[in-house]
Amino acid sequence: MKQFDSIVCITQTQWSGDFQKAVVQLMTELSASHRVLVVDYLYTLKDLATGRKDLPIWKVVRVSDPLVRIETEHGGELYVWTPPLMMPINWLSPKSHDQLLGWNINQLTTSLKEVMRQLGIHKPLVINAYNPVYGLPLLGKLNECATIYYCFDEITRAGEWMNRHGHRYEDKFIRSVDAVITTSETLLEDKSRQQTRAFCVKNGANFDLFNQAYQLARETPPVKPVVGYLGFADNRIDINLLEYCASTMPDVQFQFIGEVSEPDILSRLSGFSNVTFIPPHQPADLPPLLAKLRVGIIPFVCNPHTYTIYPLKINEYLAAGLPVVSTPFSKLDDFAGVIELAETPEQFAEALRRALADTEEGRVLQRVQMAQANSWKQRAHEFERVIQSLPKAWRQQERVTSTASH
Repeated sequence: MKQFDSIVCITQTQWSGDFQKAVVQLMTELSASHRVLVVDYLYTLKDLATGRKDLPIWKVVRVSDPLVRIETEHGGELYVWTPPLMMPINWLSPKSHDQLLGWNINQLTTSLKEVMRQLGIHKPLVINAYNPVYGLPLLGKLNECATIYYCFDEITRAGEWMNRHGHRYEDKFIRSVDAVITTSETLLEDKSRQQTRAFCVKNGANFDLFNQAYQLARETPPVKPVVGYLGFADNRIDINLLEYCASTMPDVQFQFIGEVSEPDILSRLSGFSNVTFIPPHQPADLPPLLAKLRVGIIPFVCNPHTYTIYPLKINEYLAAGLPVVSTPFSKLDDFAGVIELAETPEQFAEALRRALADTEEGRVLQRVQMAQANSWKQRAHEFERVIQSLPKAWRQQERVTSTASH
């Protein structure tokens, strides 16, 4: 595939952290064929003043180099750049926010152009990963050949940190970009009303990593009936459903692996002797934990917000060979016959019993093969096909290549 000059990804996601992230996985895979520069999370002066724990302080104050080359397994050319500190403006009224946003944009653009000059990036493809507030005023400022909006959540139902101003910017941004890529069919239905070039590239799995759990479980099969939830436990969790399962299935252990941000989950479930909470782990440390599970669950409430979600964890569970029991919170037709869907607490508990007994090797291999077909490597190929469909981008790229050859 003919390469672009480069890809510059503007994201609202921190590169580092204790869980798998779609942007990190996708940019890592795309770097196998393209030079990729990721603009990391935009920290603010408030983060510095309040002593935010995950703030890369030496990078934001420029004591250490904010530009880091990431070593990837396939040897791709991938850079992550920590921007300078921004003004904290999200809490402001729309008028004040929009006025100070201009200052932030100038600060970001000036510094980013210098990094692009340092790396020899002249005509990049810009991928804006769920940050329309910065995406809209950045249009045309980076000499980009084209801009793609990578939308992985419904912004009008996102947390207050995004929804406060994000919804005001997203509509115009979607109409102004060259294409939109969503992570679910429900998001695609919505965004295609505003942008004719809208596509769906669903979340994938780091197959090689999570398949290690399958290999470990084959060597030492789990003995205890352990049901696990991997990832953020927040207000998407149906606590009533889990409370019923924990109380009516005392012989089954329920594990939450990851950060719990919803206080009611702890207050209502920690009293059960068969419920345990395991703190977040680095992705590389997850396979031994998953190898001890017998079932993976996605117990989300069914509402307009969750309806737009295509969860990362579904393919991660399957890569580990685990049966999956989920509520029908979204369109999950792709997994018909492979996972179990259960709506009520009683149905969920019954489905868990069936899943705990679902150990036939042919079924396990079916799950693993589905996850392999949904790997991030495959998703990157789908993403590249969208890139190839953008005439504007390829015409610009041909000019850059032609100019460089003379």
